[in-house]
Amino acid sequence: MNGNAPEPSGELVRPYTATRGRARPSRLLALEAMVTTTPQGFARMPGLLLEQKSIVTMCVRPQSVIEVAAALRLPVGVVRVLVSDAAAERLVDISQLSTPTGAPELDLLDRVLTGLRRL
Repeated sequence: MNGNAPEPSGELVRPYTATRGRARPSRLLALEAMVTTTPQGFARMPGLLLEQKSIVTMCVRPQSVIEVAAALRLPVGVVRVLVSDAAAERLVDISQLSTPTGAPELDLLDRVLTGLRRL
């Protein structure tokens, strides 16, 4: 190996392995969807995989999907699959805004655009 390259820690798991080869979550999750740990998530902590433990631990306080992705340093698509799986196992609760048509609300998009212009 190159003398400057860090040695593998053994804790790194390829996203493909973490999601068991799946690229799509079982439910649609918005980037701003809030993820919160459930009491069941805490109770099952000892038997969870590394990624699941990380999500359960960091979501004691509600975190958005994008915040979880940034903290785990994983692609958002991978985190969506992991969070969706955790919700299916009742390790976390997910709350997100939804519209009857599933389309984004124009008011929300307008507020985001206004905020971006202020930067």
